[in-house]
Amino acid sequence: MSEQVKKVAVVGTGVIGNGWIARFLAHGYDVIATDPADGAEERMRKALDHAWSYVEELGLAEGASKERLTFEQNLSKAVADADFIQENVPEVEELKQKVLQDIDKYAPAEALIGSSTSGIMPSELQENLHHPERFVVAHPFHPVYILPLVEVVAGKYTTKENVDKARMFYEGLNMKALLVRHEIEGHIADRLIEAIWRESLHIVNEGIATTEEVDQAFTYGAGLRYAQYGPFLTFHLAGGEGGMRHMLKQFGPALKKPWTKLEAPELTDELYNRVVSGCEDQAGELSMSELDQNRNEFLVRLLDLVKDYWPEAQDKAKQ
Repeated sequence: MSEQVKKVAVVGTGVIGNGWIARFLAHGYDVIATDPADGAEERMRKALDHAWSYVEELGLAEGASKERLTFEQNLSKAVADADFIQENVPEVEELKQKVLQDIDKYAPAEALIGSSTSGIMPSELQENLHHPERFVVAHPFHPVYILPLVEVVAGKYTTKENVDKARMFYEGLNMKALLVRHEIEGHIADRLIEAIWRESLHIVNEGIATTEEVDQAFTYGAGLRYAQYGPFLTFHLAGGEGGMRHMLKQFGPALKKPWTKLEAPELTDELYNRVVSGCEDQAGELSMSELDQNRNEFLVRLLDLVKDYWPEAQDKAKQ
């Protein structure tokens, strides 16, 4: 737990905001949440109850408690004495700018502000802030209370000191704080995911495979490998004893072949219906809640396994 941060404000209590709330509470912080929507507090507490068993399984910090969560519908009051503010409003640039300006106006000048935006560049969001130097993009992945990655992106006005403070804060939440060296739409991870998503839509659109078959192709192949090493080390291994040197020489020419289609297909009614019906058929009798629970249980067990093979764990084993 960061000594500089005692109280965290969460602005916006949708799926991502509620995930942050669970992670902050699990690490022993006092959290105040704010959202102007009717019924937001009830939905927030229900989501927290759902997430709590998983954060308990992953491990709670000393003093961690759901009782350390309060809700305040008025944003100015919610951020007034916060040390760190995590913004999670919908992905509409004008709305985010307006909310961030309000946060910047009412929050203490020394408080850091992180935005969960999945695609907007920080320089665009901090443009009209009075204290733009304390703003970073901090993009997590759903479910935030389980998955450890957070992409930290500085804008042109963000100071290095505040970037370092933000990274230390997120690392204190047992997260992998990945610094994005140059701001770009979609940051890093979502750009990779988007490429897979677009190609998946083309394959379904052209009748090459169903949504279930596409998922199987990834789940039982690349998905299993990428959970440990990612694309570069995976291809390094594919080169045998020669590693990536051999891999690029042997398969480099294939990069010129039109195996992939970078542009997304037009979302016609036919494609829409294929994707929707395919996903609903895959889900079968399982409710969204049951799918969510299955996913969470899988990720908790997988994360335990992945941790055993992370470089940090391997280094400790050699000592």
